Amino acid sequence: MKDLTKKDVLEEAEKNNVKFIRLQVTDIFGVFKNIAITVEELDKALQGRIRFDSSIIDGKVSNKEREICLIPDLSSFVIFPWRPREGAVARLICDVVNPDGSPYECCSRSVLKRVVAEIESEGYRPMVGAESEFYLFHVDEKDKPTTAAHDFAGFCDVSPIDLGENARRDMVLTLEEMGIEISSSHHEFAPGQNEISLKSDDALTMSDKLVTFRFVARTIARRHGLYASFMPKPVNKYNGSALHIYQAFFREFDNVFYDPEGETLLSETVLYYIGGLIRHAHSFAAITNPIINSYKRLVPGAISPGYVAWSSESRNAVVRIHSERGDDTMVEMSNPDSACNPYLAIAVMLKAGLEGVKNKTVPPAAVSDNLYCLTPQERMERGIYQMPRNLFEAVQLMKQDRLVTETVGEILAQKYIEAKETEWAGFESHVHQWELDKYLPIY
Repeated sequence: MKDLTKKDVLEEAEKNNVKFIRLQVTDIFGVFKNIAITVEELDKALQGRIRFDSSIIDGKVSNKEREICLIPDLSSFVIFPWRPREGAVARLICDVVNPDGSPYECCSRSVLKRVVAEIESEGYRPMVGAESEFYLFHVDEKDKPTTAAHDFAGFCDVSPIDLGENARRDMVLTLEEMGIEISSSHHEFAPGQNEISLKSDDALTMSDKLVTFRFVARTIARRHGLYASFMPKPVNKYNGSALHIYQAFFREFDNVFYDPEGETLLSETVLYYIGGLIRHAHSFAAITNPIINSYKRLVPGAISPGYVAWSSESRNAVVRIHSERGDDTMVEMSNPDSACNPYLAIAVMLKAGLEGVKNKTVPPAAVSDNLYCLTPQERMERGIYQMPRNLFEAVQLMKQDRLVTETVGEILAQKYIEAKETEWAGFESHVHQWELDKYLPIY
């Protein structure tokens, strides 16, 4: 995203015949929201004078309202390429502040900014990359999404087997027109499953790109008569969809995770970083894997990242180090999914890694096995433990980890935890179709 001034934004809007601007924010659960204003209100918006009800961020409406102000990030100004150029529509991603100008405690973008500032105070610059998997499904006669795949292609297949190729192509072209650089795209393992990889960027910009990416992918999919689903596990018999997050610390222009003199070309810093991730992975799962369906994907199996361990080979480990070295040396967290709020997810991962670096947390030995095939005793002896089995377990672990709750902030954490416990209670008391299919014919 480019640096712009208020004057630049106003001039761009006038030059491109912009008539509407969407002021976009992300609630605490990662849901993209917007308030549409006319171009006549743009100058007022750029002064931070657009006010709204805090429920847009908190994720629910309560009897007690708080007034909040939207502060646009000028670098996020972009015109939607798919809308008509006559009476064009643009957007600005906003921070949320209190009327006195202080950060609103439930603004997840501000949470990430705090973590980045702390990392920078230690002399590091965090960089983040992402690979997002998603399904393309048909819609029914009422235009509602189904789980019927539009193709039967497999990993990296090409057209005519891969019917999603044109949709992916248009997504990539649209994203790049909006300033979001893409490194690759391809068909994934399951029918209708796709992946688009975003080039690495600073942590805040990458989070902005991820919320934009989901919005754009859904928009373009609908133009192809399809529905883009980022649900972690929408189909029982097929793989779930991940949001792989790559992380690295730079000092000036040097990747400090790389050590050209080291035996594996990995620095002590990256090992400590991994140690921090390993220590807190189970307790920030409620943020990286935030919905009930998330844990259907993490069930231990052949290629699911269900175990807290690190590896250069095993798909069962939540932390992976690939073969790239030099400036491309990055740590991958493979357990997150796209139901997460990327600002909060990236914030807690970076903070856990930073704590590992500061405390010189040594991780367990790397693994190369299929961890699913090890006995519980073998895993325990090697310091490998399972990720939470469900959202309830994940929330309890989050409540016990001060690093996680303090990173997101006590007020945001309380609202988030209350909402997730309510979500679990609703699920637990609901009679599901599986139960009816299993028990109704018998009892």
